[in-house]
Amino acid sequence: MADFSRLPGPNADLWDWQLLAACRGVDSSLFFHPEGERGAARSARENSAKEVCMRCPVRAQCAAHALTVREPYGVWGGLTEDEREELMGRARNRLVSASASSGGASPNN
Repeated sequence: MADFSRLPGPNADLWDWQLLAACRGVDSSLFFHPEGERGAARSARENSAKEVCMRCPVRAQCAAHALTVREPYGVWGGLTEDEREELMGRARNRLVSASASSGGASPNN
């Protein structure tokens, strides 16, 4: 018989926050744009999605998840694709600036 005691435990605790999400049961098309959606239609849909996010008890966890995994699509934690990309770009710029101001030294140098 196999010894299952050596297997790692379930990772459910990493995802439990999703069970409390305000978007559970909401049509996912509110959070993910259809192909070719632009302009006013996209802004209106994103704003509606953000309204759901603003009343969500796990908004911070959702946004952190999307930023951590670099989620490329949809509204997550009240952040659109473009907003997440902008935040990630700022973070990259801060890292580059910090590296340049410290002489570009890396831990491997």
